[in-house]
Amino acid sequence: MDWISRFTGLASLETPIRDILTARAVIVSVPRDTVIFGPGKAPENLLLLLDGTVRVQQTSEQGREIVLYRVHAGESCVLTTACLLAYEDYSAEGIAETDVQAVAIPRTVFDDLISQSKTFRQFVFSAYSRRITDLFVVIEEIAFHRVDIRLAQRLLELAGSDQVINATHQQMAAELGTAREVISRQLQEFHRRGWVSQTRGAITVTDLAGLNGLAQSAT
Repeated sequence: MDWISRFTGLASLETPIRDILTARAVIVSVPRDTVIFGPGKAPENLLLLLDGTVRVQQTSEQGREIVLYRVHAGESCVLTTACLLAYEDYSAEGIAETDVQAVAIPRTVFDDLISQSKTFRQFVFSAYSRRITDLFVVIEEIAFHRVDIRLAQRLLELAGSDQVINATHQQMAAELGTAREVISRQLQEFHRRGWVSQTRGAITVTDLAGLNGLAQSAT
């Protein structure tokens, strides 16, 4: 499998570097809901996702969770990159939201290629810089944007073709970095307005235009 061609930034890799990656990287499969990494553990590999989604989240001392970002097919994890570069342990956890297939590049190979290959180094740091920008957006949203607007936006993002979001109030609170009680109050208000209906573990969008109107009010 020519997995290197799946990653745009690696397409122009020098032949010797490509050969090293092909020979020493391993394709791994991870079942859904597996904790791939967690706080206090050192990264052993840089994972490049071929298929699936990994959710990276952090838990506060009070037990509140916040979703920092998701890693999708064709991407790498910025936290793993940071920990590999700094020789530090993870401070958050990564969970497979779906069945995941990824390329595992061992730490020793990562270290060698970072120093030897300009193309590989650019690939790593370009992905790193893009994700850092995304994290600043998350911080800005939590600090400055209204929860009702952010909730409406996230519901629209997560709704499937049937307009159903399979998530609890606690999971939605983690998505937005707030308390479950806040989400429950907002969803009750959305329900009162006829925008959503709720069943145990699921939220259904019943008025797409109404919810979208609130979501767009921030722009």
